[in-house]
Amino acid sequence: MNYYVTTSIPYVNDVPHLGHALEFVYADVLARAARKAGNSVLFSTGTDEHGGKIEEKARELKVPVKQYTDQISATFKELQKSLNISNDRFIRTTDPGHEQRAQIIWKALEKDIYKGKYVGLYCTGCEAFVTEAVAKEHNNICPHHNKPYEKIEEENYFFKLTKYADAIQKAIVDGSFSIVPATRKHEILSVFKEGLEDVSISRPKEKISWGIAVPGDPNQVMYVWFEALMNYITVLGYPEHKDFKDFWPANVQVIGKDILRFHAAIWPGILLGLGISLPKQLYVHGFIGVDGKKMSKSLGNSIAPKEVIDKYGADVFRYFFTRHIPSYEDGDFSWERLDQAYNNELGNELGNAVQRTVVMIQKYLNGIVGDIPEGRHDVAKYKKALGECRFDRALDETWEQVRGLNQYIDEEKPWEIAKSKDEEHLREVLAYQVSCLLEIADLLEPFMPDTASKINYIFSEGVIRPLKETLFPRSESATASSQ
Repeated sequence: MNYYVTTSIPYVNDVPHLGHALEFVYADVLARAARKAGNSVLFSTGTDEHGGKIEEKARELKVPVKQYTDQISATFKELQKSLNISNDRFIRTTDPGHEQRAQIIWKALEKDIYKGKYVGLYCTGCEAFVTEAVAKEHNNICPHHNKPYEKIEEENYFFKLTKYADAIQKAIVDGSFSIVPATRKHEILSVFKEGLEDVSISRPKEKISWGIAVPGDPNQVMYVWFEALMNYITVLGYPEHKDFKDFWPANVQVIGKDILRFHAAIWPGILLGLGISLPKQLYVHGFIGVDGKKMSKSLGNSIAPKEVIDKYGADVFRYFFTRHIPSYEDGDFSWERLDQAYNNELGNELGNAVQRTVVMIQKYLNGIVGDIPEGRHDVAKYKKALGECRFDRALDETWEQVRGLNQYIDEEKPWEIAKSKDEEHLREVLAYQVSCLLEIADLLEPFMPDTASKINYIFSEGVIRPLKETLFPRSESATASSQ
């Protein structure tokens, strides 16, 4: 079976933050789990690189705009590498292939595009138009950028989103276009209830030159948010490529809650306008705060993902953010919580179970495990949690097994059995411990690929192969900086 998963494509106005890293890991867990289940997987990420904000930023830094986008896009690629993200594609909206296909899509949508006058409010920081109601709610000041909305009056092209509103709403309600969690589904349905409007999809070239030209009109460029959404099918070679025919519709599209409207209203409108299927599932994650506060430059509390990875390694990062940030709500990071998870759950619980088992097999059985029984735990809840993008619950289920194994060791007391010289029973108990650890490694593989492969390396051959390093190595500076 084919399986297609995407992240949203981050805007290159700044370097990656924890929220980007979290999203990459979520999608990677889904991709790895799908591969493990025997699917043919295509996993796509990328960067969104057009628009006024990018132009502004490059001007501020006195560098050519393409050079600026190249530099920032590279930081996202580096982050993905350091997090062990297994994406198959990385699309940039400045790729010639994307630009050409975006124009093909525009042409295919022309029946639903008309020219009109746009009068309204705009935030360059968000690259987004807002309604009067939204502006009023925030006293005419963008809450994300703390700047007043700009009143804009210009001639733009519009997309007839209203034409597709009923069909999109029906797909959301009947679940053929599933939005999880339910809170996000209800949130977007309330937007439909208030009534969708047609959307402005271009800007005058004299105001924004850094964008893809509107076919047949050299004075207009495509509005960045309209064109960026197309990446999910341009990366597959829409309309003619085999990948598009084989992998669309997407199984899961992973996005942050701030871009729900674009992905749950405008994007489905584009797809219906093209006469193609909607994605099967949209998973919408929350935001990450730091020490109970929103992350911001002005508060000076931003933490770069690289800081965490450098100190604790990719697998610990992946573990903490998928288990301790709620999958369906906003979450919070602190060095103290990370340290506790590292010491108590990874070190004392999982690490300890591995270490005790290794030591006892070496001491009592000369390092030979012998026949390992098949795993016999019920993993239905784990699989259900993954299917619902409840990553935290899937890891909770895994930890039930980790704790259960430690309890088993404490109750069976293999060291006592060794004293009683009942070698057959001892071999049976230790082989069962190995079986449990291999089963745990299997469940951890999508979340913590390095850890899973280390556990497999130690035990899977039936003879103990000790590791040259600890299960969860971290840098010397980690302890000091987490105090």
